[in-house]
Amino acid sequence: MERKTQQYPGNAARARQCGHLHKNPAPRRLARNIDPSEENDLDHHDDPSALDIVIVPPTHDLGDGFQVRRALPSRQRRMVGPFVFLDQMGPHVFQPGQGLDVRPHPHVCLATVTYLFDGEIMHRDSLGSVQPIRPGEVNWMTAGRGIVHSERTDTALRQDGSGLFGLQCWVALPSRQEETDPAFTHTKAAELPFIEGEGVEARVVAGSYWGKRSPVATLSDMFYVDVELRAGARIAMPPEYPEQAIYIVEGRLDLGRDGTFEPGQLVVLKPGAEVRLGAPGPGPTRIMLLGGEPMDGPRFLSWNFVASSEERIEQAKRDWKAGAFPQVPGETEFIPLPDSQGRPVRYP
Repeated sequence: MERKTQQYPGNAARARQCGHLHKNPAPRRLARNIDPSEENDLDHHDDPSALDIVIVPPTHDLGDGFQVRRALPSRQRRMVGPFVFLDQMGPHVFQPGQGLDVRPHPHVCLATVTYLFDGEIMHRDSLGSVQPIRPGEVNWMTAGRGIVHSERTDTALRQDGSGLFGLQCWVALPSRQEETDPAFTHTKAAELPFIEGEGVEARVVAGSYWGKRSPVATLSDMFYVDVELRAGARIAMPPEYPEQAIYIVEGRLDLGRDGTFEPGQLVVLKPGAEVRLGAPGPGPTRIMLLGGEPMDGPRFLSWNFVASSEERIEQAKRDWKAGAFPQVPGETEFIPLPDSQGRPVRYP
């Protein structure tokens, strides 16, 4: 998804047109039981705070009521592990004849990961990939030395209207692998490791966590996990990585003495903190756990480009303006480089 450059307005109420979240297809393998009973008798009153910061992302309306919340980057925190960008799309219901239309745009030196809770997006890229993504599936695109892609609602879905709700993240690549060959992979929901316990279901979307590794190939040391908790359920989140965070998708999240948090908030934990995740009700809670090892040096970001050097980003801008990037087969449109481009922002 394209990174907009304009200033976002203040917080707005999150649209709930889509109703309850789409239930992912039942996974077929890699089940592991989680016993949350050890959390039930814990006294949280003496626990030190596990929180580093809590980010309440602004909401930006892209038109026709379609809203995006950008949790990363923020003024409070630029990145968590290799995650440099986190957008929530929707929830939204497109009226008949409408749909998502993100025209072809470029990326370098990063990977994008798209994960949906409702709806469908058609991905096309300059490698020739044409791949719809549906709830519970993973689209992982490695930009490397350069790739161009578009994201649209398929023509067939526009006839009657459709919903859309999901997340897209950008993951920075290790500096020695920033110029790797571009690549795209699609992983079905049933292929993801499935972890279950009393009132808890989790899927390892990318990376490794709780002793399970996703089949999605990543170049960064990271984790990205979809967790659903029924009301009253609890589970421990161990400090497996130096940088860890929780994004609340639906329902309320209880973190003991640190309080209760609402949908759309990104809770960044202190290094080494172990927290107990609870669903206080009345309904279920859905969260995404994310993070990883700190990056091997600073990163710079401008428009749709992330790299370990400012010059690499400036070169990418020149290449896009000159038409030097590869084209997406079947696409005739593209997003031009914005006129107003200051110096790239340094991360962290």
